[in-house]
Amino acid sequence: QLQLGESGGGLVQSGGSLRLSCTASGFTLDYYHIAWFRQAPGKEREGVSCISSTSGNTIYADSVKGRFTISRDNGKNTVYLQMSSLKPEDTAMYYCAALRSKLPLCVILPREYDYWGQGTQVTVSS
Repeated sequence: QLQLGESGGGLVQSGGSLRLSCTASGFTLDYYHIAWFRQAPGKEREGVSCISSTSGNTIYADSVKGRFTISRDNGKNTVYLQMSSLKPEDTAMYYCAALRSKLPLCVILPREYDYWGQGTQVTVSS
């Protein structure tokens, strides 16, 4: 059974940092594009960042560029999202997702992804 699990969320003050982890079970992340999405109450799910399977190429939403960093540790079958300089508007449920694609580059479009985790809550207080 293919599963993704997120961890690392929590409550942090504005300007603080958190590192989210996305760990796979039942499959190897090496061959998958991995993305992070977030969804705040009453809002649509939005793409945050992704990392491509082979090249390791990364993409970031404009709203997080320069503050968030995505990385992968294939040995641990885990992808990380390091979040710094957090703002109250970063408050959301954060999800990781996996896509096995022949295309070389990942995308941050929710409809493209096949497997999803249950999410981890990030709350940034002002």
